[in-house]
Order: sequence, then C-alpha cells, then structure tokens
Amino acid sequence: MAWVVLFIAGICEIGWAVGLKYTDGFTRLWPTVFTGVSLVVSMALLGIAVKTLPLGTAYAVWTGIGAVGTVILGIALFKEPATVVRLVCVGLIVAGILGLKFFSTPE
Repeated sequence: MAWVVLFIAGICEIGWAVGLKYTDGFTRLWPTVFTGVSLVVSMALLGIAVKTLPLGTAYAVWTGIGAVGTVILGIALFKEPATVVRLVCVGLIVAGILGLKFFSTPE
C-alpha cells in the first residue's frame, strides 16, 4: 500500500511542478491554488509513505516520478524538445526508479 501512496504522491508532484508554469509567478489565482494544493498533498502522501518505506528509496522514487512526468508533460504541453538524448536520460531515470522499487525492502 505504501508504494501506491508514494506513486500518488509522485503524480501530485508532477501536478505542482507543471502548475508552477501556469501560475505566472503566482499572479494567477486558480493555478496558484492548484499548485499549492498539489504540493501539500504530495508532501503529506510522501510523509505517509516513509512510515513504511526507507526514506532514501521513497524520496528518490518520489522525485524520479516527478522528474519523468514533468519532462513528459513539458514535451507534450510546452513543446520542449524530445531529442533522443533527453528520452534516453528519462529512460535511465525510469530504470533507477524501477531498480529502487524492486530491490528495496520495507523498514
């Protein structure tokens, strides 16, 4: 169950990271509210997940999910480049996330 909570926390991290782009420097109300709520939910769920999962593993997976999702949405929403090198690097992050998930033991 902690892995599911951690995955949802990572999805919320993507929400606040991408939301930052839409806040226009925190000058737009609803994108700012969405970003703030996503941040609080993401951190709260990470806190719940680390009750069971090792801290280093949980944090690395959480940030990895956020990084990969943010890069993908940056490509899809903001026309950021999708070069082979960038995609290979994203693949390496995914490999790291999977490695940490499958080779870690709960506390």
